[in-house]
Amino acid sequence: MDNRVTQLFGIRYPIIQAGMVWTAGWKLASAVSNAGGLGLIGSGSMYPEVLREHIRKCKAATDKPFGVNVPLLYPDIEQHMQVIVSEGVRIVFTSGGSPAKWTAFLKAHGIIVVHVVPGARYAVKAEQAGCDAVVAEGFEAGGHNGREETTTLCLIPGVCAAVGIPVIAAGGIASGRAMMAAFALGAEGVQIGTRFVATPEASAHPAFKQAVVQAQEGDTVLTLKKLVPVRLLKNAFYRQVQEAENRCASEEELKQLLGKGRAKKGMFEGDLENGELEIGQVAALVREIKPAAEVVKEIWDEFCRVHQLICAIKPD
Repeated sequence: MDNRVTQLFGIRYPIIQAGMVWTAGWKLASAVSNAGGLGLIGSGSMYPEVLREHIRKCKAATDKPFGVNVPLLYPDIEQHMQVIVSEGVRIVFTSGGSPAKWTAFLKAHGIIVVHVVPGARYAVKAEQAGCDAVVAEGFEAGGHNGREETTTLCLIPGVCAAVGIPVIAAGGIASGRAMMAAFALGAEGVQIGTRFVATPEASAHPAFKQAVVQAQEGDTVLTLKKLVPVRLLKNAFYRQVQEAENRCASEEELKQLLGKGRAKKGMFEGDLENGELEIGQVAALVREIKPAAEVVKEIWDEFCRVHQLICAIKPD
């Protein structure tokens, strides 16, 4: 496919793998890039020197474009940005903060910048800041999410109408059919997280991957809205959070409950009861662990089949 997203990144398919914490290391990013999509290294769970190591290993594993996702609310942002520039990364996705602070810096170093947004007004700000594209991420998505709880079906057309830069759809997308639906709404690419968690290349713990493929409808919930909203699999930790929120616990108490390393404990170390298990609603449709290249091919082939069916329909 040749559109603004594939042209912007120099990729074959407009399929972007989300830069998820504790899951998206160099192995997953390079596998997706080698398959024709755009792989992203998730820097949010990495110290600066660990990020440097992943960038270098990704360069050695692929000659295709790849990028780095940087959550702007995480610590060590300045060091991360310096590593990205010094290592010659050409594509950066930012999230979880204002794009105004770092976009100009990155663009001055010739880096393509994409910002993740939960609503149209944020997309406008990203465009004004100089971003080359936006990821419009709906309520269905895993991990940190927007407080507005706008679903992907409602979000994408609103964002597409608000900005002139390319829009990449995210949230609840794990198949070619869902990708086609996003394109019908105006998107020119898709960003996929949950489906790529269930791959051998993902750095998540095997127990977490199994929990993802065993998840059923209704097993995830958006919580911690007083802090930074995050969609989690229900477990003992979630029930603690729910109990605290039900009695109107303060932000400080919720911060203490969250503590440090909850996401690492759950997703990377495999503590399925006491850890934070960030995943999207679409986990209910993911039923097997398969290589990232197969996931890309499966999604693209189904997208093409659906496109052919739609084109075969003749109007009355």
